[in-house]
Amino acid sequence: MQEKLEYWLVVAVARGLGRIPRGVARWIAGGIAWTVYAFLGRLRRVGERNLQLALPELSSRTRKKILRGVYRHLGWQLVEFCRMPRYTEKNIEGWIRTEGLDHYLAAQARGKGVLILTGHLGAWELSSFYHSLMGHPMGMVIRRLDNRMLDEFVNSIRCLHGNYVLHKDDFARGLMTAMRKGESVGILMDTNMTPPQGVFARFFGVEACTASGLAHIALKTGAAVLPGFLLWEEADQQYVLHFGPELNFVCTGQAKEDVLPATQQCNDVLESWIRRYPEQWLWIHRRWKTRPPGEAGLY
Repeated sequence: MQEKLEYWLVVAVARGLGRIPRGVARWIAGGIAWTVYAFLGRLRRVGERNLQLALPELSSRTRKKILRGVYRHLGWQLVEFCRMPRYTEKNIEGWIRTEGLDHYLAAQARGKGVLILTGHLGAWELSSFYHSLMGHPMGMVIRRLDNRMLDEFVNSIRCLHGNYVLHKDDFARGLMTAMRKGESVGILMDTNMTPPQGVFARFFGVEACTASGLAHIALKTGAAVLPGFLLWEEADQQYVLHFGPELNFVCTGQAKEDVLPATQQCNDVLESWIRRYPEQWLWIHRRWKTRPPGEAGLY
């Protein structure tokens, strides 16, 4: 009964926000986001702590401004997700575009598969959807939602234009298959992990347990790895799907020794993009929760 109630509540909100004008929907979602910011103190404290760890040079006032911006962009992403079933190539013209598509097309042309390095930055749900809508369907590594009905509902929207999901509990096999077929798969690499699925690599100067699966697969298959993020450009008043240059992993033939430098390279790229758009990253996630043996917790 609880799962059904959750499902119908989400469906009602999604359909409601999806049908009203974007400006009105953003205003409503902004109110929801502000309420969450004001009353869910635990998440706000996590965000404040993360900003202290990662950007200690900023003033307290600036960090609070960034954190409020995070909630605003989360509200906007909620609106975009609710509107995604209505999107067509025609009605998205003028407010979403791509930069660096040549990087992606060149990587895809190699035929060894493409691993898109991404994270919870910008409108990550809309990014893969837009990419598929423009004729480039891809796989997505995701975690199953606890509510099975909601999981099916969300995935039905994600996959409207040829995308498919790979679940984290069995993603290694799916990634290998996708790379052998020359397909593309997006991987969110900015969440806290635990050994042995993760290795410790620096992130904003702090050791962070980071997923090593992307590096393992890329080094083993020769798949291309390049960053991809859909970000709100304030000056242009539109979303831009950015593809960066392909990463160059050094392969010495010693798999265990190569994985850490490759994973560190991924973290460095993620950090560089987050520093450019700090208000659009999910600072309220406990990214540095897992600590090296013997080190005290940070939260």
